[in-house]
Amino acid sequence: MLNKGVTLRGLEVFEALAEHGSVARASEITGLSLPAVSQQIRNLQTALGTDLIDHSKRPMQLTAAGRAYLVRAREVLSQLRLAQSELTVMDLTHLTQLSMGIIDDFDNDLTPRLVTKLAESMTRCRFRLVTAPSHEITDAIRNGDLHLAITAVAPEALDGITEYPLAQDPFILVAPSGFLPRKGDITTALQELPMLRYGQEQLIGRQIEAELTRAQFEVPHRFEIGSNPSLMAMVSRGIGWAITTPLGYLRAARFHDQVDAHPLPFAPFSRQISLLASGDWANTVPRDVAQTMRGLIHAHMVSPALERFPWLDGAFKTLDTDN
Repeated sequence: MLNKGVTLRGLEVFEALAEHGSVARASEITGLSLPAVSQQIRNLQTALGTDLIDHSKRPMQLTAAGRAYLVRAREVLSQLRLAQSELTVMDLTHLTQLSMGIIDDFDNDLTPRLVTKLAESMTRCRFRLVTAPSHEITDAIRNGDLHLAITAVAPEALDGITEYPLAQDPFILVAPSGFLPRKGDITTALQELPMLRYGQEQLIGRQIEAELTRAQFEVPHRFEIGSNPSLMAMVSRGIGWAITTPLGYLRAARFHDQVDAHPLPFAPFSRQISLLASGDWANTVPRDVAQTMRGLIHAHMVSPALERFPWLDGAFKTLDTDN
């Protein structure tokens, strides 16, 4: 039985405060007033009999007890969000056709889960699913070949397209297991192996190149790989290192024992995963699909990644605000 004072709202406030280190930001996220946020944290700490937040630091930081409790609290909230998304009934019975594209990063796990949920309510619908890299999915919805698309998005807005943010996917460095030191400067070690680049026709490849230039991080251009599984396989065999994202890493589960993930050795950057809806589809259908997808991403991608790589906390996350 839970201690009196441990509430779902308190756990949500604690998670928001732990992620952002600001009562004001936690207030904005949870919709509570500043005093209400502070009261929720006080109630939770009183119920647990220990301090979770070190208020002497700016931004606020978790105590050792707070860090340990956050791991469990996130697990609880993740399961509740997943249960809620699974109970959400998407009313698609009125649809007669739906063409949808999904980024291939989700092929292994999330796409089958989402499509199964869609199929349960599409009783009279002719359904077409396309999985491909982001640039192909984006071109398809821009050209009117798709009604909905889940993809990484470019900075520029698309005319006539409504965007529903789903997740922030930060870039990370992956290298052969044991190749890089866990602490200290890794740039010298990186010079011993070549960088494995994504194909420059891909949105992810172009974004990485732009950031390398901005950071003045010069790396010889030798390998350009068009396939994420192939790139990760080459890293696992010690051929080189690469810059990818948690979604790209998680997709290559069979190589995890041979590949280490590290923070970038320069200023962090990320990409955004969104659901895009063509102009005549800006209604409850894309909103329901987006909310279901956020729940799946959080439960099956974000939570496992944060448990394995705590340094991704605050960078790899779902985005709950619809545009």
